[in-house]
Amino acid sequence: MINKNHRSFICGIKGFKLTKSEAKFIEKYKPWGIILFSRNIKSIKQTQLLTSSIKKILKNPYLPILIDEEGGRVSRLRKFIDNSVFSANYFGKLYLKDKKKFSLYYDVYIKQISYLLRLLGININTVPVLDIIKKNAHKIVGDRSFSNKKNIVSKLGDISIEKFHKNKIATVIKHIPGHGLAKVDSHLKLPIISEKLNYLLKNDFSVFKKKKSKMAMTGHLLFNSIDNKNSVTHSKKLIKIIRKNIKFNGLLITDDLSMKALSSNIKDNVLKSFRSGCNLALHCNGKMSEMLIVAKNSPKINNFIIKKTTQITNIIS
Repeated sequence: MINKNHRSFICGIKGFKLTKSEAKFIEKYKPWGIILFSRNIKSIKQTQLLTSSIKKILKNPYLPILIDEEGGRVSRLRKFIDNSVFSANYFGKLYLKDKKKFSLYYDVYIKQISYLLRLLGININTVPVLDIIKKNAHKIVGDRSFSNKKNIVSKLGDISIEKFHKNKIATVIKHIPGHGLAKVDSHLKLPIISEKLNYLLKNDFSVFKKKKSKMAMTGHLLFNSIDNKNSVTHSKKLIKIIRKNIKFNGLLITDDLSMKALSSNIKDNVLKSFRSGCNLALHCNGKMSEMLIVAKNSPKINNFIIKKTTQITNIIS
């Protein structure tokens, strides 16, 4: 089980199976969890062998194994299932058009996705996206969002979390405190958002309130009216707002620390994330040289993380 010998980071791996160096790395540094991508998934049998081999090293059948299976453009399970039609926005539009039909379709969709994830040995899906569609914003959010209406995003977010939890898949709300206003893609450049705190609290930030997800992923965004030097991931001021105003009390996971929105080197990106108040550092590209830096600079997990991890285990077990 997760204990104080584990370190506060999540990492990716390179291929369809663990290399010897990856297996040694996992055994030595004991990451809190592992995140999988399309590059790790070839067949059902192969993925089952991969996830079971990771869990076996750490002697934990409930080790957090994460994936981004949003449907629509962001689907890591394309080799088994075509989810390209079923974006969050598809369901948002269906909800407005026919609530009864939405309820039926969405229930079947989440049951099928959850079944497949459990079959593969995956227990955490990084959904729902709670960013609001905005005019003149970058298309990086787009149809990954349920709607341009905050109440619809919030409502369907609640339904998504409830249904996944019911099907033994834990969730990660993202990108807290709201990515919808970004005019650039944070994978490539740091978005700078100028709206004032009062507007943000009533709009983009409000959607993340009262969510039952045990995890949230930060957005690499600069809200320059609140903190003109640091992105959310590295900002004590923004993390304080997430905790005090939005009242999110679960685990805060960084977005991928190798994204170009963050200008520092990997070591500084990790250290700044923990100093700001994030609980878990996320590193996705599977480069061992970077993973070693992340691991060595991530603290051992604390009582707060253990407590929240127990709550997650209760959902997925």
